[in-house]
Amino acid sequence: MTDSQSNYDVIVVGAGHNGLICASYLARAGRKVLVVEVNSAPGGAAATREFSKGFSVSACAHWLYQLNPKVLKNLALESHGLEFVARDLDTIALAKDGNHIVLSSDSIEGESLTDSDKLAYQRFNQQMLKFSKLLASAFERRAPKLLDRNFTDLATLAKLGFGMKMLGREDMRDFIRLVLINIYDVMEENFDNELLKAAISIDGVLGSHMGPRSPNTVFGYLYRRLGDVYGYKGPAVIKGGMGALGEAIAASAQSSGVELRTDAAVAKINLDVNKVTGVTLVGGEVIDADLVVSNADPKTTFEKLIGFRNIETGVARRVSNIRSRGNAAKLHLALKRLPDFTGLSDAQKGQRLIIAPTMNYIELAFNAAKYGEYSEQPALDISIASLHDDSLVPAGSQVLSAIVQYAPHDLKQGWEVAKEPFKNLVIDCIAQYAPGIKELIVSSELLTPQDLASEFHMTGGHWHHGELSVDQVMMMRPFPGASQYGTSVEGLYLCGAGAHPGGGVMGLAGRNAATEIIKRGDAA
Repeated sequence: MTDSQSNYDVIVVGAGHNGLICASYLARAGRKVLVVEVNSAPGGAAATREFSKGFSVSACAHWLYQLNPKVLKNLALESHGLEFVARDLDTIALAKDGNHIVLSSDSIEGESLTDSDKLAYQRFNQQMLKFSKLLASAFERRAPKLLDRNFTDLATLAKLGFGMKMLGREDMRDFIRLVLINIYDVMEENFDNELLKAAISIDGVLGSHMGPRSPNTVFGYLYRRLGDVYGYKGPAVIKGGMGALGEAIAASAQSSGVELRTDAAVAKINLDVNKVTGVTLVGGEVIDADLVVSNADPKTTFEKLIGFRNIETGVARRVSNIRSRGNAAKLHLALKRLPDFTGLSDAQKGQRLIIAPTMNYIELAFNAAKYGEYSEQPALDISIASLHDDSLVPAGSQVLSAIVQYAPHDLKQGWEVAKEPFKNLVIDCIAQYAPGIKELIVSSELLTPQDLASEFHMTGGHWHHGELSVDQVMMMRPFPGASQYGTSVEGLYLCGAGAHPGGGVMGLAGRNAATEIIKRGDAA
């Protein structure tokens, strides 16, 4: 074991976007901060990878639509290299016959739509935006505890209560009813068109271990709609892929005095009885600090880095019970040229494309995942980012990225034997909407949930570090007793997607954690 390094006020474990954001705010408040990252580049799951010579793609998340505008402004990310090349994109629900539906922020278009569905969508959209605004007001501060009678927590609860009251009696009643139920029933209540119902409901389940008939999927939909509250009228694409976001946040952090070390894997978080003293890197190097803030998921933090033997049995049990079963894979296609999609113009091919023809199609896809099998007919979220950013590909070529739902992390037959057949199955699925695409493929790659878990260090391959459901959000995220970023281990904080408010490229978990540390005066 080597001698310990000079003392830091704070060590942040993991240079994912939340970790870097947390580090930036802490450094601006005068803390001496070190960020250690196991991978060779910052950004975590906000990463760009070259999967074939000359072809690069956003490796995990491939849309930017939830980044909090306060974070964007406070950290001056656009001054540090972040460049939007497309904003406010539409979502297009694909139909095999080309009779697609186009969903924008406030309207829908499609020959199969009735006037009643169009009007119903406007009403539904307005109501969901009201509900998402209510959630957003609670997400920009720490989750309130119900029993401590702390003034800040009471103020948060009062603000939530006032916000609900201001919805009006009818909307307040609907909010209380809808937030706990499944999105399938809500779609049946509001719309007739099957493709429209599926296009909306997919946003309630994407990245989760839930189907449209699962409870809490309306909450998942409201969570996804937070981007509308933050001013995004649809998905955005950034130049250089999502890895450029990680680089911009890292540049901002370093300009604030944060020290960043990549290729630095943490073996354990060091303790003196029940107080953190720093970290030990793989290889034996010890680095001391007054506080350790973990951007890793809660299971990795407590089980692997702290060790269950060092925490109370009850806390260990709560950590073990966090639901974090990943169900999303990622397909990447290097293409000779832009493929033909039935009924789509070239401009429309650069929008967000959805393959999910009916809610029952999505539910049946989920049924397979429940029993440890991949779906024979998966739901897909497709991006052709190279239409907006030709730096990702060789001249004249294109790159397609698809989020594939459902592909269980713990596949019964094992991904070693199933990976290639599943990849071909997904390509076949796309070819039903884009005839001739197979002949254009130069190279292809499938990242299974196990690949994502390994590459981005997410337990279970779950993008949110834990299911986004009512029993795992707010004061119960990641579990009671750790919902305000601090933990039962003195000097240990959480700042990743597993903390309040949750995942997505939003940045609030990192910002809120830093705010809480500064407010408590820790490591000052």
